[in-house]
Amino acid sequence: MSLYPSLEDMKVDQLHQAQRHHEQASQQPPALQYPHPVAPGGQPSATRAPSPSLYPQLGDYMGLSLTPELIAQNMPVAVPTPMPVGVRQNGAGQMQVAPISGESKGLIRAEIKQGIRPITLCKDENGKLGLRVRHVNNGLFVALVQNNSTAALAGLRFGDQILQIDGKSVAGWDNDKAHKVFRDANPKKIELAVRDRPFERTITMQKDSVGYIGFVFKDGRIKSIVKDSSAARNGILTDHQLIEINGQNVVGLKDSEVGEIIDAGGRTVTVTIMPCFLFDHIKKCMGNSLIKKLMDHSIPDL
Repeated sequence: MSLYPSLEDMKVDQLHQAQRHHEQASQQPPALQYPHPVAPGGQPSATRAPSPSLYPQLGDYMGLSLTPELIAQNMPVAVPTPMPVGVRQNGAGQMQVAPISGESKGLIRAEIKQGIRPITLCKDENGKLGLRVRHVNNGLFVALVQNNSTAALAGLRFGDQILQIDGKSVAGWDNDKAHKVFRDANPKKIELAVRDRPFERTITMQKDSVGYIGFVFKDGRIKSIVKDSSAARNGILTDHQLIEINGQNVVGLKDSEVGEIIDAGGRTVTVTIMPCFLFDHIKKCMGNSLIKKLMDHSIPDL
């Protein structure tokens, strides 16, 4: 996540900074921070080398070796290292919300941690989690999260990798063993260590006067970008798959349904995208029938 959720936020913040500088000329304004490395000349560089700190101990995902060569081949614009969502620090050391989209519920729902996070699950009244996992290349991955299940409420998402269940490493487990452990686990508390999907990113945009944000998609895949639109200004990329809209999972939905979610999402829209090469690999490993029939598409609670 970039420091500024959208270019519009950064522009408004620049105006605020200029006004404060004019009113308080004796104080030195804080230096503007960019979400990308700064190249000679003071402008953000267009590309950056893959961050060596991104998953330093987990260079493999579903059998894909996430090498710099693979990233360079499939991701001409590398993903910036995530930073705090919707906030910046002023000269007094106080955190300020981004002026346009910092308080957007969709932005808050879509926050990506980009790392390993703890999750605590409990079973429902029927002893179910609403979760289906699949082992791929000795790893255990979330293949399905059912609508409004306890797994969905806990924040598990399609494509997440489960590293531990109740403190036990799941490396090498098959589907049967994993599901047996879940069946036998304490119904009130199951602790997981979960790895986020790699190379996903969130982008926050503002609709124009006619309600458009500026990109065209087919089968959830971004095909083209409208010149001078909010999508273009804020870094939407073609050959990327729509994963979430305002934090709501849209994997497996028809394009018309995704469009309705965008239309109903208010003026500020946050999308979560992933490179198509990675999404296609996940879908191939997980099974397309699961994605279309039972996938959770509920709106996350805050």
